[in-house]
Amino acid sequence: MQLLEAKLQKIDRHNYRSYSSLRGEYKFVDFDFYIDITQADPYAPASRVRAHRAWSLTDLAWLKDQSADYQRAARDFIARAFADLAQQENGIRIDRPGQTVLDRTAVVFDDEGIELRFRVNLPSDGRTIIAKKTLNLLTFTMPKIIRRATIARELDIEAMKRHCEAVEDQVALRAQLKEHNLLAFVADNSILPRLAGNNDSPLADAVPFIAPESLAIELDAPHRGKIRGMGVPTGITMIVGGGFHGKSTLLNAIESSVFDHLPGDGREYIVSDETAAKIRAEDGRCVHNVDLSPYISNLPMGKDTASFSSQNASGSTSQAAWLQESIEAGARALLIDEDTSASNFMIRDERMQALIAKDDEPITPLVDRVSLLRDQLNISVLLVMGGSGDYLDVADTVIQMHNYQAIDVTAKAKEVVASHPTRRALEGSESLQRPRTRPINRAALKALLEDGKFRVQVKDKTAMRFGRELVDLKALEQVADSSQLHTIGWLWFQLAQGKGWEKVPSKAFANMLNDDWFSMMPNYGDLAKPRVIEVMAVLNRMRKSEFK
Repeated sequence: MQLLEAKLQKIDRHNYRSYSSLRGEYKFVDFDFYIDITQADPYAPASRVRAHRAWSLTDLAWLKDQSADYQRAARDFIARAFADLAQQENGIRIDRPGQTVLDRTAVVFDDEGIELRFRVNLPSDGRTIIAKKTLNLLTFTMPKIIRRATIARELDIEAMKRHCEAVEDQVALRAQLKEHNLLAFVADNSILPRLAGNNDSPLADAVPFIAPESLAIELDAPHRGKIRGMGVPTGITMIVGGGFHGKSTLLNAIESSVFDHLPGDGREYIVSDETAAKIRAEDGRCVHNVDLSPYISNLPMGKDTASFSSQNASGSTSQAAWLQESIEAGARALLIDEDTSASNFMIRDERMQALIAKDDEPITPLVDRVSLLRDQLNISVLLVMGGSGDYLDVADTVIQMHNYQAIDVTAKAKEVVASHPTRRALEGSESLQRPRTRPINRAALKALLEDGKFRVQVKDKTAMRFGRELVDLKALEQVADSSQLHTIGWLWFQLAQGKGWEKVPSKAFANMLNDDWFSMMPNYGDLAKPRVIEVMAVLNRMRKSEFK
């Protein structure tokens, strides 16, 4: 600490850039402090720092003996505690978790102790260094926060245990889905509605979810014991009902539950197949050599759809591409909401078939292919549908949402199908092939990083800058946190270091995202582990990606 004080006194009243001389390691009485990156001016992103504290000083060494998921949750809990302690201090900020409990780098456990990775906004008067303020921040305020966030007596240990046990329970529930042929599980008394479109907290006074008896199942959680809830079966499931009765709300809860939630979120006992991918129409997006022929063919001007590319895809084309890309990336389940889908991709009714001959219509709607996805590719599909009853012909399960409660209307739906048979003609072939794997050109990624301008920049979940390109990600609803996008950019950076074409990109990224994934990353505290599904989805939206 004395070294830090001496350096600060030396640069007092100097230009702000002199803060760069502080980079390095400093020994405090009970922790080691590292200044890795100093900001270039007062308005630049805050400086990146780390603090490492030995287990023996924390009374938390028992965490080393817990499971990897328990430790992930404990690290998340400590990050939240640090954020709460620092909220009154504008100069110190850690990557604060939201409603999900992700594998983050804000807090890291190693054999020796706990490492905190956070940012410090170094004080100034204009562009002049004020050493006294900085000294107070780094040698009084910051150490106090570090010590309180990493010692058992200052933490609510019982709350930490509940936090960690809830995560272990969710992992255990998710592991049981395959055994019971379920796409998802929604526990009784879950709270599905959210506070607002920009606030993922639970809605107060919301109606708790209760499973219909015919779909009810009990799963075993290691800490909570048996949990009753609704099992959403694999296959084709429709969610139907009137407007404003909770159809999309149920789907949103399921799509977000590919990740774990913290206690009190209302969704902490909802789990979904970890590969479930939500797809939608996305006008104007790019498409790179995707085989759309099962859904789109015979385009005007003879354009090939077996290897389709576009920098301005239509709604139906973009949704077909997203479906194929998701399966290529490893999705075993597709989640679709009619409200955000291209209507001509979803259905072509009897009257439109009579008006426009099939030879004049390039699109084979999903309603004619969805049963093949189930039967030939073993892909489950969960559909929110309010306007087309033709999907009832192929649905295995039909759930009606009424006043935010689920009712199993599968038997009634079969009666409706029998008494009101469809008169539309089946379109499309009798077979469906799994989309081919497209190699990616590493050189194209590396070219974006030329001229020394390498950047991975993320402000929120709607966009990511990689080198010179800004990727629009507004449609990716399953990205849980902007920190996942930071990681995705660094994964691309790692891939770009190789030569030639990567034959199976999804497999390469899966290998990178192992239990030790952050060891290949910089020592940043704002990284969180994404799914391969999201890594590939973002890559597919980068306009300068080159897929073969």
